Amino acid sequence: MTTLYIKNMVCDRCKMAVDKTLRSNGLTPVSVELGEVKIGENLQGYKRKKVGEALASLGFELLDDKRHQTIDKIKSAIIRLVHYRDNNSTLNLSSFLTSELHQDYSSMSKLFSEVEGKTIERYYIEQRIERVKELIKYDEMSLTQIALKMNYSSTAYLSSQFKSVTGMTPSQFKASKVNLRKSLDKI
Repeated sequence: MTTLYIKNMVCDRCKMAVDKTLRSNGLTPVSVELGEVKIGENLQGYKRKKVGEALASLGFELLDDKRHQTIDKIKSAIIRLVHYRDNNSTLNLSSFLTSELHQDYSSMSKLFSEVEGKTIERYYIEQRIERVKELIKYDEMSLTQIALKMNYSSTAYLSSQFKSVTGMTPSQFKASKVNLRKSLDKI
């Protein structure tokens, strides 16, 4: 069995696209998770290059470097936390990542900052704000409900953080007709 680390897998649709690509290249995916795929075969040489090119044509990247694999695992864990779980956990970010990746947080934090040019905390905030943008655009919840769902201590704190990241208030964002959301892999 081989584990592949794939950059830019950020949603269930990505998992389906990767699964389909691997199958069309004669491989048998055993499990497909965000950023990590286990296949039944050993993947080397020309076949690995061909699969890498097929994935690249869809916007994915096969990661070989351990440092980039760790960065991608951190990003995938944060994306799962922010976008696919009810974010009402009282667990702090460092404890969450330590338990998810089974690595020392200070090492992960140093590596992330070196490679990405921003802190893990900044990346987490940017992901939270993208999720807030999504919830605002759906127009199904009040800002107070969004703040509660996203585990902000208050609506004022959410608004302040939103403005510091986007340059506009949540109300200005809601009123804008332009799509100002970023895709998760561009954060």
